[in-house]
Amino acid sequence: MISANSPFHPDNGPAYQFWREAKLRDYPERLEELVVEVADPKALTSAEHAALLARCRKANMAVYAGPDLGEDKDIPRLMGRQFGLERLDANPMADEDDITTLTVAGNGEKKGEFIPYTDRPIRWHTDGYYNRPERQILGLILHCAAPAHDGGVNALLDHEILYMLLRDENPEHIRALMQEDAMSIPPRTDESGIARPEETGPVFSTLPGGQLHMRYTARTRSISWKQDAATLAAVAAIEKFLGQDLPWKFQHKLEAGMGLLCNNVLHDRTGFVDTPEHKRIMYRARYYDRIGQT
Repeated sequence: MISANSPFHPDNGPAYQFWREAKLRDYPERLEELVVEVADPKALTSAEHAALLARCRKANMAVYAGPDLGEDKDIPRLMGRQFGLERLDANPMADEDDITTLTVAGNGEKKGEFIPYTDRPIRWHTDGYYNRPERQILGLILHCAAPAHDGGVNALLDHEILYMLLRDENPEHIRALMQEDAMSIPPRTDESGIARPEETGPVFSTLPGGQLHMRYTARTRSISWKQDAATLAAVAAIEKFLGQDLPWKFQHKLEAGMGLLCNNVLHDRTGFVDTPEHKRIMYRARYYDRIGQT
């Protein structure tokens, strides 16, 4: 239950307006404003850490640009620890160390059934939108060990900005998207039966610390929306805004040594082309923690 004192409560207009003004004040206008050059992502200097944290506090995300250190999974792990990200999501597709290697699956590999392990585009989503309430993905690191030969560009959008756009258009959108039965994720089955049960919950909610949290996917096969007029209107508004060329939407292709550090913001990915010499390898670390001090 969202507190009546929260700026995210649809009936608390004064607090929302105060938050909105602060949110937009000096908000980044270009992707370059989110990028921080770092000498060693596994051991940031105090200045590098402060610069990344400042961007995450404002926009819920930052991009670090470090040297090309090849296939080193300690980079996302140690980067996360420096920002209080400790509790990794041990999802079934993760590697043994709970960090997932994202690359195109070979013929016959079961992972090839899932879009992140193909070269096909991925539509707008937040990570782990299908997880149970006690396993919500709050923090996320995507580290590029090797880029694709061509393509693989991410678009990024702060979920707090989308909330603002929806609320400004119609506060009823927020009320609809905060319903406990706004969205349902169908169960996933495998050869053993039900691998993941159906999950129903809100799109927008608040965390114990008062921060805004969002769950969403644009994949129509992966979600079932509550069939009432208010919810369907709110979903249509989400799709409209995600399809627009918004000033707060950033596009970027991570190159080797670069990574996204974020509070699980909305993101997508274009399709890409690998070659034998340039095979895309990304490391994905999902956390039950938010970035500290954000």
